[in-house]
Amino acid sequence: MNRIKKLIESYSNFISVPWREGVAAEQRVIFCIYNMNDELKLRSHLGEFQLATSKANHSWFQFDLTDTFAEWMSQERYAKSFFKKPETFPDPPEYYLKYLIKKFETYLKTQEVDDNSVVCIYGVASLFGFLSVSNLVKEFSRLLEGRLVVMFPGSYENNIYRHLDAYDGWNYHAIPITSNKDF
Repeated sequence: MNRIKKLIESYSNFISVPWREGVAAEQRVIFCIYNMNDELKLRSHLGEFQLATSKANHSWFQFDLTDTFAEWMSQERYAKSFFKKPETFPDPPEYYLKYLIKKFETYLKTQEVDDNSVVCIYGVASLFGFLSVSNLVKEFSRLLEGRLVVMFPGSYENNIYRHLDAYDGWNYHAIPITSNKDF
């Protein structure tokens, strides 16, 4: 069985366990950790994650981050001048994060997301170099009562998450699901 199929199996086993109530926002986050070389495979199998979620009697929603930096930048009034003189570029994490929060809030309001829902965010690799995944997840997790699933290209070892296997990592309260972890 390949790594993505194993990840789907681990996720399916986990998501079918009854959810505890009264759990803090950061503890309602699930990181599905996969090898960054498997990005296209993962995307082609998102429907299987959705199916596993539906079988566990939860609704499934997807939020793609892939093009959000380009979308945000295209709305910036001075985008052309930023490209000509990158040193004048504003601190993207602050403004870009605000943009993402607003976009995510709007998405949640237009969907029928409730406390029995799973919202999957993917395209997380596109944040690399611009925004911290941990900051984004903290903000997003506060906006919903259900579960936030983060499709995370990177690694998890000794309670440390590494986005795209970068040297710097962070400790987070989320539940890690990997292809070699069975629930």
